[in-house]
Amino acid sequence: MIEKTGVPSKEAVLEQFPERIVLVKPKAIIECYKEIPCNPCSTSCPFDAIHVPEDINVRPTIDFDACTGCGICVYHCPGLAITVMQVKDQKVMMKIPYEFTPLPKVGEQRNVLDRSGAVLTQGTITKVQTSPKQEKTALIHVEMDAAHLHDAITIEVTHGSHES
Repeated sequence: MIEKTGVPSKEAVLEQFPERIVLVKPKAIIECYKEIPCNPCSTSCPFDAIHVPEDINVRPTIDFDACTGCGICVYHCPGLAITVMQVKDQKVMMKIPYEFTPLPKVGEQRNVLDRSGAVLTQGTITKVQTSPKQEKTALIHVEMDAAHLHDAITIEVTHGSHES
């Protein structure tokens, strides 16, 4: 499916997620669907939770027991293929990479999008993380209804925004 549409199948997406009970704590979700030579996620993880085999073309795996959900891998991934998800009560807390300006503001409502770019729901920006180590990739924290756990991937860029 991804070869034809650019969008992974629901089954492929679900394979990247741990059981929902694991997500009571924040965990990185790695959505690399193609084998390419890449390893910044594993080399940047201070908890040795992400592993790329000796063959750097093989997709990374994650040890959810070791992952703290810190988000360092999110802004180091050149393919923007990692998010962090956490389920709290009936809400999902999602950390996403964001490379547009202006940055969203805390408290702002944004459309949350699925992998095809369709609007799923509204989300609330709860934190905007930037630092010199992140270069031009901000880490945006978004809260939304837990019903969208497996479908949400990013937020809509507002009009007037442009790549930085």
